[in-house]
Amino acid sequence: MSSKGPLIIRLCNWVGEAVLCLPTLTMLAEQGYELHLIGKRWAVNLFEGHGWAVHVRPAKRSEAIQQLKGLRQQLGQQHPAFTRRPNMVLFTNSFSSALEARLAGLQPIGYQKEGRSLLLSHGVPYEPGLHAADNYWRIGSHFAGVTQVRPRHLGLKPSAAHQAKAAQLMQAHGLQPGFIILCPFSGAADTTGKKLWPAFPELARQLIAQGHQVLLCPGPGEEAQAQTDYPTSRILTGVDLGAYAALSQQAACTVSNDTGPGHLAAAAGGRVVSVLGPDAAPMWWVQGDKVTVLRPDHGWPSLQDVLHVIHQAPQS
Repeated sequence: MSSKGPLIIRLCNWVGEAVLCLPTLTMLAEQGYELHLIGKRWAVNLFEGHGWAVHVRPAKRSEAIQQLKGLRQQLGQQHPAFTRRPNMVLFTNSFSSALEARLAGLQPIGYQKEGRSLLLSHGVPYEPGLHAADNYWRIGSHFAGVTQVRPRHLGLKPSAAHQAKAAQLMQAHGLQPGFIILCPFSGAADTTGKKLWPAFPELARQLIAQGHQVLLCPGPGEEAQAQTDYPTSRILTGVDLGAYAALSQQAACTVSNDTGPGHLAAAAGGRVVSVLGPDAAPMWWVQGDKVTVLRPDHGWPSLQDVLHVIHQAPQS
């Protein structure tokens, strides 16, 4: 397919949201667009295996606008048609992200939300009730003019370096393929702990008693809790997102709270048991071909229900 020139993409600020954009990013690349992603520093590692350009957004708004201006000038010189058409897709819903794009001289497309319609080159009507992955797909589909259905798989590709790092970690820590990853944390955004399934420590104890290798990869600030609550589990600190995705491909399954690592494991094609509580919004449920979502009508899933799903034969 012939190149349609560059396209700037503003990513969302959380890992889970970023991986839910993957089907749309892949579709836009397959349509012939040269993707330039704008996101947080972790996005460089996350999308390393896809070969897309990733630009780290500065924290200061003035510097972020200057970054976009520089990209507009650079890409416009390389591809003159770039400045004569909509040239930026906003996966963010904020007014400020649309304002930054306009102040940089770009022509963004995104959802008509937060009173930003006048800032958009083309506004997409927002449809409440859709899953977030479908929301991102609708924006990309409007831009590219495609009508195909979003694929269920997300298609994250750990790079060769990520795969090598995962293999090195497994060898160094005596991990055999078929271990079980637990993600009992819920991220900085969960300030009240409402996403924390309380039975995770007991789940780890029972799995280890049954002979399973149990692995945790705590993020920054989660290390002490991991050591305290999971003293007999294998704990790997400082694992980057790409290596974590590669590890999830070697695991029998990943059991996760409603948080980014669960989305990441599913995006890489790993088997995921998503343990959700009463406050889990359906629009953020984990997506993937090998995902089992456990969310009762009331309260939390029971420990026995989670164990039952873990021990089920993996889906082909």
